[in-house]
Amino acid sequence: LTKKGALLPTYLVVLQHSHFTSKKTFRVRAVQENVGPFLKWAGGKRQIAQVIKSYVPKFKRYFEPFLGGGAVFFTVQPMQAVLNDLNSELINVYKVIRDSPEELIASLKKHENTAEYFYRIRSLDRDPLAYSALSPVERASRFIYLNKTCFNGLFRVNKKGHFNAPFGRYKSPKIADESLIWAVSRLLLRRDVVFASLDFAECLKDAEEGDFVYLDPPYDPVSETARFTNYSSLGFGREDQLRLKEVCDWLDQRGVKFVLSNSNTEFIRSFYASYEIRYVRAGRAINCDPRKRGKVVELLIKNY
Repeated sequence: LTKKGALLPTYLVVLQHSHFTSKKTFRVRAVQENVGPFLKWAGGKRQIAQVIKSYVPKFKRYFEPFLGGGAVFFTVQPMQAVLNDLNSELINVYKVIRDSPEELIASLKKHENTAEYFYRIRSLDRDPLAYSALSPVERASRFIYLNKTCFNGLFRVNKKGHFNAPFGRYKSPKIADESLIWAVSRLLLRRDVVFASLDFAECLKDAEEGDFVYLDPPYDPVSETARFTNYSSLGFGREDQLRLKEVCDWLDQRGVKFVLSNSNTEFIRSFYASYEIRYVRAGRAINCDPRKRGKVVELLIKNY
């Protein structure tokens, strides 16, 4: 084991007894944790993560520049990974779960499932001075609490970057999922994981041949009423989709294999026509209109 508890690929085992000394070398597989996403995330890939995994080739390093709920990462469980999301508060949650799970669980247990308490906690980011005084554990605890108790688990911010989803009025939300938090912490400690909160292009600048990239950006909207890209105050529009295509072409030229998820729109189909496109049916549980939840067709685009 390394200092952080990561498993090394090869071990020398020495068996000693009064009558013999034996040396044997064993190769063991990395421990697979029974773990999944700890957040409810719009556009999350929990239901089709195994389908995506079936397309993942052998690789040296795993890159995921739009981490979100991390369903594909938790399914693939790579030994080396660069995990990125422009939402720095989300990345803080992952770091705190890895480094301070016990303190986080203790903080989560203090929260109350009432509307008055919810809106008081939600309003903390309106006061920059008060918010800056929160510790990383307190910020992570607030993030998870709001995710578990807000309407439909929807992470949404306004143009000022303030969380603005309303109270969900759930009877018994599981705010402190102790076993899952500990499992995620163990997984992150046993892997060589680098966390970042950068623009997706900056995150991928060091990707090279032999690496694999999974891209799950905010989707191209299938209609104007379906437009939802406010995971951060910066949004994600058509200009960003165009820039993402340029990055995919750059990865392809460098010999980096990638899989991209996106919506089944004419814009995306025509834009990526030179790559292999697969169609998958995915469940969508997050929508303000319950009639529009359910199975939808999405695209998996790959360059190999």
